[in-house]
Amino acid sequence: MPLSSSAVTTPSSLEWTNFTRVPIENSMFCNFGNETAFKNYRSKVSLAGGMAKRLANLRWRAAQAAEILWWRQYLKRKPPEAYLAQKKAYWERLLSEQGMGAPEGAEVLDAGCGPAGVFMVLGGAKVTALDPLLDRYAALPHFAEADYPGVAFRQQALEALNEEARYDLIYCLNAINHVKSLDRSLASLYRSLKPGGTCWLSTDAHHFPWLQPVFAALPGDILHPHQFTQEQYLRRLLRAGFAIKGQRLLKRDGLFDYWLFELVKR
Repeated sequence: MPLSSSAVTTPSSLEWTNFTRVPIENSMFCNFGNETAFKNYRSKVSLAGGMAKRLANLRWRAAQAAEILWWRQYLKRKPPEAYLAQKKAYWERLLSEQGMGAPEGAEVLDAGCGPAGVFMVLGGAKVTALDPLLDRYAALPHFAEADYPGVAFRQQALEALNEEARYDLIYCLNAINHVKSLDRSLASLYRSLKPGGTCWLSTDAHHFPWLQPVFAALPGDILHPHQFTQEQYLRRLLRAGFAIKGQRLLKRDGLFDYWLFELVKR
């Protein structure tokens, strides 16, 4: 499927105008009557922004609590040995079919690894596995760090990752819509990838664009704080700096499509 040609632009400071389209540096208070009214307006905007951040934080915390509850319920009737063998086979098949394998000795990040992520099948690489819920996964019989001696596990949110051009290859599979801040997380992925490196990112995206704002406004899908269409994800990926080398529709399921993006750091 060809990449959309939609451009993402940011107005320059010379073009940036207020509501009357007069250059803002020449008319800071023209729409407010006086400086006091302008300050009151800015105060309200600041208050609204703070409220939005608090609501986003609450939504993410609720999503994290729901996430670990989901894993407990999902794994409750799955024998650990059989489940882990199934997951390992799934990852090996996905890497083979999509050409996503990691070269021997490559520095690799599994971002948002979960208790049974792609780190399971990357034995020849130098793997770091990142997830903010690792301590909660440790309580599950299906996950033990000691079972993966070649993997460096790190309990950390993706937004807090602060590494410069360390990884040759990044996997962020079915995780990006779980983060607190999508833009900060994408910036972390881009910053930590080496120039010319590849990031494989997969996520659910809304199949029906008219439903997206409904899910975004209401917690209809509590596990996923971020609700976007494929086109909206593409715009954010481009804005983060990535070049889109390819995109593949892996699964279509009711309201959501499951997309895989092959991203390259320019």
